[in-house]
Amino acid sequence: MDTFAARLVGAAKLDARTFEEVEADVTATPQALGAVVLSSLAGGIGALGAGGLGSSGFIGGALISLIGWAAWAALTYLIGTRLFPEPQTRADVGELLRTTGFASAPGLLRLLGIVPGLYAPVYFATSAWSLAAMVVGVRHALDYSTTTRAVVVCVVGWLLSFAIVLLLGAFFGVVVQSS
Repeated sequence: MDTFAARLVGAAKLDARTFEEVEADVTATPQALGAVVLSSLAGGIGALGAGGLGSSGFIGGALISLIGWAAWAALTYLIGTRLFPEPQTRADVGELLRTTGFASAPGLLRLLGIVPGLYAPVYFATSAWSLAAMVVGVRHALDYSTTTRAVVVCVVGWLLSFAIVLLLGAFFGVVVQSS
């Protein structure tokens, strides 16, 4: 299942094998970046249906989403390997970049937000779905034995990365969306 499309579908299905595969495949980092870019672009297009994001906001929002992804992956790595590791936890930043990148796959459905009235429910649903994918990915990337630990790491990392994204958005004058 090494095709990009198959990996996106597997990640969206919360398939543990997909996350194990992308974690181990050091050549999958560009694919993970592609998943984040596509998700960010889909969110930008979907926001147009809600009357949001002009062209500069669209581009700025996409760039800040990429920074948010990198921050979330790095923070998740630090929190997961330094603050909350289990004895078997072995990971590097690349593994977290790949698993968290593919966890953004549900965000591709944000494109549906272009339909008037659908943006908010679609955005909420895909955000929750992406967080669930993130938990599955982090559990496998950090070799955790429980989902609870992965949830804690993901939520703490998300809160910190969201703060970074908000600060960047305020600094650059861009209304941003969390990945």
